[in-house]
Amino acid sequence: MVVDPSVSQQTYVEDCEVCCQPIEVTVVLDEVTGEAQIIPSRDDE
Repeated sequence: MVVDPSVSQQTYVEDCEVCCQPIEVTVVLDEVTGEAQIIPSRDDE
């Protein structure tokens, strides 16, 4: 998964590489440490 570090928070939909179902991915970057928190979710959960 490629994350754009110039955007501190982003949400997008990506197809799962295993089951091909869409997954909403939210990425939150810590501007101090540069660490990314990746939060996947599906509509059926």
